[in-house]
Amino acid sequence: MTESFRRNGEYPQGEQQQHQSAYSQQEHATSQQESSAFAGPSAGTPVNPEWPPPPAYEPPYTPGPTHSPGPAHDPSQHAAAPTALLTEPVSPAASRRRRARGPLALLAAVAIAAAAVGGGTAYAFQELTGGNDVAATSTTTNVVPTAQKGTVAGVAQAVSPSIVEINATSSVGESTGSGVIITSDGEIITNNHVVSGADSIKVRTSDGKSYSAEVVGTDSKKDLALIKLQDASGMKTATLGNSDGVKVGDEVVAIGSPEGLTGTVTSGIVSALNRDVTVSTEEDQGQGQGGGSGQWPFGFGGQEFNGDTGSSTTTYKALQTDASLNPGNSGGALIDMNGNIIGINSAMYSPASATSSSAGSAGLGFAIPINTVKSDLSTLRAGGSDS
Repeated sequence: MTESFRRNGEYPQGEQQQHQSAYSQQEHATSQQESSAFAGPSAGTPVNPEWPPPPAYEPPYTPGPTHSPGPAHDPSQHAAAPTALLTEPVSPAASRRRRARGPLALLAAVAIAAAAVGGGTAYAFQELTGGNDVAATSTTTNVVPTAQKGTVAGVAQAVSPSIVEINATSSVGESTGSGVIITSDGEIITNNHVVSGADSIKVRTSDGKSYSAEVVGTDSKKDLALIKLQDASGMKTATLGNSDGVKVGDEVVAIGSPEGLTGTVTSGIVSALNRDVTVSTEEDQGQGQGGGSGQWPFGFGGQEFNGDTGSSTTTYKALQTDASLNPGNSGGALIDMNGNIIGINSAMYSPASATSSSAGSAGLGFAIPINTVKSDLSTLRAGGSDS
């Protein structure tokens, strides 16, 4: 009989009262006195149990054992139910559970925030180190916009404003070359043979503006020179990279003014490293170079190319490239695919039978490594080793 009674989900009278009391405490969070008044016969006016008033809102579903009201069920419970249900009851056990979850939730939030910051830092670090670069990274700076990284067009757009055309005039002739802006007030690095012995120097920028310039310092042993624009400000400066990180096969872009064609862009690869290139240190050798007047002579492997280098020469280590270089490219930039200057173009080979009108690139060009330039800047600013 008892087993049958309990399988129907009902309880004896005593157990039912205990269950209802615990249920009332859990669902309504009332005090012991309020529970007594709630269960007592004096709790308000009884309401017809067949038509109880609707609750203030739908009570939340709480899983638990199914029970049916016993014979001692007091109809007055329906009258007080709407007021008790206006606030969702929170049992002591539930409160403890929520407090226990608090530190865990805080730790989870901290972990999520750390992951977000870490991811942003990783992304920023990747962007700064060029983790997605097409070409090998030779520096930690990305000058080319992200959408155009690894493209010749992107490099040309980013770097061309920093490359200038140089026209130098002396008593023995004229020379046309290129230069790279390195300071906003108009310091420009170029080859010594472009400006050596010049009486006047004119510079034209990529936007067509013309400036007068003067020589600050020359270093004929490294075929480098530093000139300064007069009354210039707000110039677009180039980013000097790290030529020690350059590898054979790296893609490169050359920008200069071959034959006076300002802002000409060519591309290729680094063909070799540490080539011993011999050039003249005589002032009059540079004049007449470019502009269709002749070639800049240099020596390599015990041979001379583009004419006689003269009796006074110097040898330096150069980057070799197959990017097309022509007369007038001297002093211009050799650039990696991140937009960083990795060399100053200084010499190119033309076949011995070529004349000034038929001369062209044979895919053998040479550039002074930019680390050589950076190490020489303080000397050039002080007047150069030739002063």
